[in-house]
Amino acid sequence: MKHARRRHSRLRTRVAGTTGLLTLALGAGIAPATAAEKASAPMTTAASVDDAGQAAGQMVALDDAAQAPGQAVGLGDAAQHPRRDASLKVAPAPGQLTLPAPTGRHRVGTVDLHLRDAKRMDPWVPGQQRELMVSLWYPATHTSRYPAALLPNSQQVLPGGVTLPTTAGHTGAPVDRKAGKLPVLLYSPGGRGNRATGTALVQDLASRGYLVVTIDHTHDTGDVVFPGGRHEVSMLPPGTKSRDLIDVRAADAHFVIDQLAEIARGHNPDVEHKPLPHGLTQAVSTKHIGMFGASLGGGSVAAAMHADSRIDAGANLDGQLFGSSEHQRLDRPYMLFSSGHHNRNTDPSWARLWENLHGERLDLKLRGSGHNSFVDNQVLFPQAPGAFGVTPEVMQQALGTIDPNRSIEVQRTYVAAFFDKHLRNQHSDLLDGPSRHFPEIAFVR
Repeated sequence: MKHARRRHSRLRTRVAGTTGLLTLALGAGIAPATAAEKASAPMTTAASVDDAGQAAGQMVALDDAAQAPGQAVGLGDAAQHPRRDASLKVAPAPGQLTLPAPTGRHRVGTVDLHLRDAKRMDPWVPGQQRELMVSLWYPATHTSRYPAALLPNSQQVLPGGVTLPTTAGHTGAPVDRKAGKLPVLLYSPGGRGNRATGTALVQDLASRGYLVVTIDHTHDTGDVVFPGGRHEVSMLPPGTKSRDLIDVRAADAHFVIDQLAEIARGHNPDVEHKPLPHGLTQAVSTKHIGMFGASLGGGSVAAAMHADSRIDAGANLDGQLFGSSEHQRLDRPYMLFSSGHHNRNTDPSWARLWENLHGERLDLKLRGSGHNSFVDNQVLFPQAPGAFGVTPEVMQQALGTIDPNRSIEVQRTYVAAFFDKHLRNQHSDLLDGPSRHFPEIAFVR
């Protein structure tokens, strides 16, 4: 059984070919119901908008769009979106894609860890213990002595010779002791998307003094690469429901927090006992924990907060909710952060959750944005749409009309302000109401 599963995994990786590496950029953009209800269905060659996405404001499912070779486009989209393309200084493929540099005062370190939950069997693969790959992002020092990290993906080159970005993180660099104890933020990606899909936001939060832990939810994510080159692909059985995915993600988050507590106690939970960055044990603080996620990952935050009271605050970036979490009372701070056509007036799951939020609650809308504006797609697609097989029409529906760099700036500012307030007791007037400095943000009352 195990050998057959490994052969199947290798076969899936080979068959996927170039489409497999597009999961990095495209997977997180799946509208919530597509990620869950259709995760086990065969991939098609057309971009699709699922029923839940239409009801919640035309959220685009872009995993399928990547596989449509006829949809590859060049950079002539500039005529339709001159502001977007000018701001990104798009270079023709082939070329090196880039992510916006972090804005915090700290340089950034990162390390990947392989975690195994000896107390839990994998819910998707019988007879196998639950295993996760996570990346830790943190304030670092002496970064020039450590290599810049690539995105955690099996391959780095896209069609046409386009290369995925190098991150601002430096692998294994020592933790900056001047940053003090680091509040923790967990990040859950969208359905089929891996833990790298929110790197622009993640590495910025690390530069502001957070320990950010990005999680690959194995067999829910399209392809997870473990040490030794072992690949674990999606193994969801037919008929898997979104609520089941969210329950597993909540359990994953609980386990990851337990492992961070082990690090704080001086233990190394990495399965291969990879050396931890110097100073990490002293820096980890599990007394102040937040969680955020995009799409299905955002929809998992409330469930994770119900499953683990150690999560003090949560932020949902445009993710529909499924299961019981929307019906349960939650008395900790929670922020809904939506795209331009999705909020609690169009998404019944958000409306139900809103009525059950009894801590501080916020419902923010990013005007002009699309569902994929909350992941790295927003800056990667316009740089090389042909490499991703994205047409101008699909790109506009996915990203909206907001300038991508401005979108990232606004998100970084408001997500940081929210967690600064609730994990660091640093109040920001930005959370009190509309700001003339950020007219893109609407407070949904």
